[in-house]
Amino acid sequence: MTNWRIRDLQSTDLDGLLRLWEEYRANGTEPVYALSEVLASTRKDVAVAAVAGDEVVGVTVARAAHDQGWVVFFAVAEAWQRQGIGRAMLAAVEQRLAPLGIQRLSILVPDEQTQVGALTKAGFADKRHLRFFERDVPIRQEEIMLLRELGGRMLNRDRWHNIGGMQREKQVLEQRLVLPLADPDLAERFGVVPPRAIVLFGPPGTGKTTFAKGIASRLEWPFIEVFPSRLAASPKGLAGELRETFERIEGLDHAVVFIDEVEEIAVKRGGEPPSPMQGVTNELLKLIPTFREKPGRLLICATNFIRALDPAFLRHGRFDYVIPIGLPDADARLAIWQGFVSPQAAEGLDFEALVTATDGFSPADIEFAARKASQVALERAVAENGGTVAGGPTLDDFLTAVGATRTTVSADVAAEFEEDIDTIARL
Repeated sequence: MTNWRIRDLQSTDLDGLLRLWEEYRANGTEPVYALSEVLASTRKDVAVAAVAGDEVVGVTVARAAHDQGWVVFFAVAEAWQRQGIGRAMLAAVEQRLAPLGIQRLSILVPDEQTQVGALTKAGFADKRHLRFFERDVPIRQEEIMLLRELGGRMLNRDRWHNIGGMQREKQVLEQRLVLPLADPDLAERFGVVPPRAIVLFGPPGTGKTTFAKGIASRLEWPFIEVFPSRLAASPKGLAGELRETFERIEGLDHAVVFIDEVEEIAVKRGGEPPSPMQGVTNELLKLIPTFREKPGRLLICATNFIRALDPAFLRHGRFDYVIPIGLPDADARLAIWQGFVSPQAAEGLDFEALVTATDGFSPADIEFAARKASQVALERAVAENGGTVAGGPTLDDFLTAVGATRTTVSADVAAEFEEDIDTIARL
C-alpha cells in the first residue's frame, strides 16, 4: 500500500509547488514554461498534487486547447521518484481533462531532463521529429492602450527585408543602429554605446519614411510617428503638446519615434522679431537629451531641407548619426518596378530598359509612372474591346509614362544633396 495519494491542487499547496520548481531548476534543468504561466494555470486549468501526509511530493499542471491537452508543469520530488507517482498524476490529469473533449495529451520537456521514465510508462511517445520554438512578444499588454493613444503601432516584421536595393544605406543602418540596439550586451562588451537619435536627410520622395519604418520593423519595436501639424491644433500649443507626447512615450519599454519634415519645428533661430517657432525649437532641443537618457528608444528625424535646420539641432550629443538617403540605385529601381507591375504585365517585360530609363527617379516618381501606364492600358482595353477588359500595359506604355513624368528631384537639388553629404553627413 502506498503512503501517498493524488488529489486536486489546493491554494495551500503553492509552497510545495514552489519547492518542487526550485528543486527542478537546481538539477540544472530549466522548465519549458515560465513560473507565472504555471501559477496562472493552477488557478484556471487542471492541477493535481501528490501528497504524503501533509507534504506535497509531486505536482502536475495541464491546460486544454481545443482537443489538445498540454502539460505545463510535471515534477516529482527527488526522494519520491520511481514509486509510480508520476504515472498516477498523469492519469489523474487525463481523467480530469477528458470531459473537455481532449483527444491528445502532450508535454514538452527540456533536452537536459533525464527523468522521463514516468512518461514512457504512462504511454507517452517521444516524438523526436518535433522541435520547440519560442519567441518573445515584443510589447506588453499594458502598453497596447498607450500605444494606441499615441497613434503608434507594431509594424510587420518583413518591412526591412522588403526594401529592395539600397544595399549601402541598409548596411549602414544595420551596422550602426540595428546591431547595437538589438544586442546591447554585445555592444557593451565592445564599448559601443547604442544610438539614441539619428537624422535621415535627402531629397523629397527618396524613402526616408520607408527606412524609418523598416528600422522599427527590424528591431520589432513600436513605431510612433509624431505629426507637428496635428500637435499644433492642440489647445496646449505645439510646444506643450510636443512635451506631453514625449512624456507619455516614457511609458513604453521600447519605441522608434519618427518626426518627418522636422525642419518645420527645428528651424534656424534668430532674426527680429523672433519667429513664433523658436519656442518650439527650444522645447525640442530640451526634450532630446531627456529622451536619450533611457535605453530602448530611438528618435528618427527626417528632413528634405537639412540646411534649414538650426545648427544646434545637429550637434554631437543630440544626434549620433546624420545619414544621407539618396535616390534609388539600379537594384532598388528594379525592385520598385517589380513591386508596381502586375504579374500579367511582368511576364516578358524588359525591366532593364525601365531601370535605365528611370535613372534619377525617386520611388514616388516610379510609382506614378507605373500607375499612369496601367491606367492608360486599362482605358485602351475597355475602348478597344467593347467593355471586355483584356491585356495589360506594354513596355511602350511604361516608357511613354516615364517620358511624361516630371521628376521630383532636379539636377540642382541632386547636386546640393551631394554637397550636403560632404559637409553635413555624419556616419
